[in-house]
Amino acid sequence: MKYFPAYRKSYLLIITIISLCFLLIQCIDRGRRKNETSEIENTKFNEFAGSESCRKCHAQVYNDFILTGHFSTSTPASAQSILGSFEEGKNTFHYRKGLYVSMEKTDSGFYQVEYVDSIRKIARKFDITVGSGERGQTYLSWQGNLLTLLPVSYLTSTNSWANNPGQHNQIFFDAPVSATCLQCHTSYAEVIPFRLVNAPEEFNPKKIIYGISCERCHGPAAQHVAYQTENPNDKSGKFIIKPSTFSRTQSLDMCAVCHGGRIKNLKPPFSFQSGNRLSEYYQFDTLGTNNLIDVHGNQYGLLKKSKCFQTSQLTCITCHSPHKNEEGNLRLFSQKCMTCHNEQHGTFCKINPITNSISANCIDCHMPEQPSKSIVLQLENNKIPTAQLLRTHDIAIYPAATKEFLKNEKKKESGD
Repeated sequence: MKYFPAYRKSYLLIITIISLCFLLIQCIDRGRRKNETSEIENTKFNEFAGSESCRKCHAQVYNDFILTGHFSTSTPASAQSILGSFEEGKNTFHYRKGLYVSMEKTDSGFYQVEYVDSIRKIARKFDITVGSGERGQTYLSWQGNLLTLLPVSYLTSTNSWANNPGQHNQIFFDAPVSATCLQCHTSYAEVIPFRLVNAPEEFNPKKIIYGISCERCHGPAAQHVAYQTENPNDKSGKFIIKPSTFSRTQSLDMCAVCHGGRIKNLKPPFSFQSGNRLSEYYQFDTLGTNNLIDVHGNQYGLLKKSKCFQTSQLTCITCHSPHKNEEGNLRLFSQKCMTCHNEQHGTFCKINPITNSISANCIDCHMPEQPSKSIVLQLENNKIPTAQLLRTHDIAIYPAATKEFLKNEKKKESGD
């Protein structure tokens, strides 16, 4: 009989334990990844009914909603959805001498094409438009299951093509698009699981719901639609999320998921649904109370700083109707301000005299447009980048903005 020294037995025991631990870790990791996949699949593509299915019972709401910026914040690229010009003389963006991108239309679609010294180098297809066009658009291209950002965007205020933010004088065709981006410009995008560590996320091109649709706030509606079709006289609204019943925190969380600043996913993409506690799904940027909050993408962070928010039960939908296009309607928003700020409450505007235009516009003085730090585009032949102007949601007194507003009002009155 062969005997092993004691130290060899200990060595074999240690090796065995290490091997078992390794196998256990692998099983746990596979289980964790399987669970993550299952959680993604908790909201399956086939659980969505599509906004069009809401039309039969909610025709007026549907007809109003499809005119909003939310609804059109992403769409398949087409002649109708791409706002920039493909007309010769208006379809190029020059980075420097000999280097430019040409926007070209062919029988197979629309393309951004890189030229170096007039030699065609790279051509990538416009597949998705991102942005309603109120201020601009950005464009995405499929490379297999990977979505990449095309280098040239469109700026509405100048009706021209522009270089993407942060890409001055350089052409990038391969910047990957993450689920974090799609979470705020689509209602659902199926993420393909089991990617390599640090590899870009991939998506199923056939399982994307474009725009911020009815189901982004009301939840996947296939079960609701099926039930209501079978039970048209039941008006209780089963199997659907009802934001009108939300607490203040739930209502704010519903909007803050996209208007609350930079976030990091704590759970799989698209697993958050309206009514959930946002902090359980996302870790937010800690720059919540300082001057670094940007006017783009963190309206909630700015709103929280305001006295209006802190001394009332104000939520986003106090002022914004989620179902109607109210963009730029300063009179309407001002009327909402004056439900609290009025002579009866002793909180009305102190400017004297109060003209009709002043009483119809609280916004330009108390929520002026400010340049975004994150949305800065490079225009052709312009060395100074152009920042997008967006309204601050830190409702306050802005002396410089008020002075400028009154000066413009005097010009209007004098006819200058």
